[in-house]
Amino acid sequence: MKSEAIAIKVQDLTKRETMISIFLIGLMFFIFGFVSWVNSILIPYFKIACELTSFQAYLVAFAFYIAYFVMSVPSSYLLKAMGFKKGMMIGFWAMALGAFIFVPAAMSRTYEIFLMGLFTIGIGLAILQTAANPYITILGAKERAAQRISMMGICNKAAGILSPIVFAAVILKPTDTDLFAQLGTMSDAERSAALDELIRRVINPYIALGTFLFALGYLVFKSPLPEIDTEHESQEIASANAGKKSIFDFPHLILGALAIFLHVGTQVIAVDTIIGYANSMGIDLLEAKVFPSYTLFCTICGYLIGITVIPKFISQVNALRICTLLGTIFTLLIIFTHGQVTFLGHDADISIWFVVLLGLANSLVWAGIWPLALDDLGRFTKLGASVMIMGLCGNAIMPLFYGHFADVVNVREAYWVLLPCYLYLVFYAVKGHKLRKWGF
Repeated sequence: MKSEAIAIKVQDLTKRETMISIFLIGLMFFIFGFVSWVNSILIPYFKIACELTSFQAYLVAFAFYIAYFVMSVPSSYLLKAMGFKKGMMIGFWAMALGAFIFVPAAMSRTYEIFLMGLFTIGIGLAILQTAANPYITILGAKERAAQRISMMGICNKAAGILSPIVFAAVILKPTDTDLFAQLGTMSDAERSAALDELIRRVINPYIALGTFLFALGYLVFKSPLPEIDTEHESQEIASANAGKKSIFDFPHLILGALAIFLHVGTQVIAVDTIIGYANSMGIDLLEAKVFPSYTLFCTICGYLIGITVIPKFISQVNALRICTLLGTIFTLLIIFTHGQVTFLGHDADISIWFVVLLGLANSLVWAGIWPLALDDLGRFTKLGASVMIMGLCGNAIMPLFYGHFADVVNVREAYWVLLPCYLYLVFYAVKGHKLRKWGF
């Protein structure tokens, strides 16, 4: 079924329509962030409540983000057939269904059902991200794309700061520190009853979340968000792409999708592993819950710097180069620096603050890669965006590598997995994005 809405070109939008569109997409990115970054506390929460290893706990991220790999290309065809707004409504409704699946999962304390719910939420997010990312990339001047994406990033990461804190406030109790300490001394029946009570605390919050997402999907469908024509090519781009038969004829896109894969993997490791890293230093869950927020706050600081200096003082590609180099340096500092410091009321090894600073290093990488990878795709833009969204499965794969090495070696040495990722990102920032034909 074709969308009844008439697609229009970006340049035909009025200033008011453009601002409304940016606002609505910003709201969507806030929702993306709230739902996505709560995983940083779900991982240690499920590890305790479902009695998991580190590797099993990081299946939270795998189930959530592998949906991007499965659903991204089908999403592009869904959006093409139904239009942006109907597609977004379906995406929100899929997320709502995933939230409701948490209810039977909690009632039975079955980890596999939780993973099914997270996968379903991920399917909805894949649809929404496939629509929203190219939308905001082309919604204005190309040289200011990194600015707009940084603004969306602020919405996303601000929600990410709030979500683990809100989740912890709703789910955890001040007495839980004692409960966690006593679990090892309980009988099997006592421990099972305590863990059942702990896991069922998610029921009411996820019922509320599912209801909200369902309503939001309908409101987006009824919103004034315009359909945008992403199939339009200028005469110059059409001529350059005349011989292109598939997206594999665009090396800068394929290499960009790999860059996204590695970037989001580094980002989710920085946020989702930091509570476990803090736990390894003797910091309990109730204190450690704020560390993901510190990392995301650094990311927001990076976005604000980007909005201020790009493109007036620095190009978006140079910002990308700086951030990827910083990521490489901070990774080495995580592994090789030692020493107890007290900062922001936390007594911890100094290396954890370099994990926090990865938030700053990661801040402008996404915003730098997207415009470079989608540059000059013309009629291949939607499918190209789908390939880029497929790269988000790095969020699913990379934490499993970290979790495996955390179990086999230790949680600090496991951060070695970040180094080859940042080195590749440096390559893409310096040379990979310039390639227009295969061969070096």
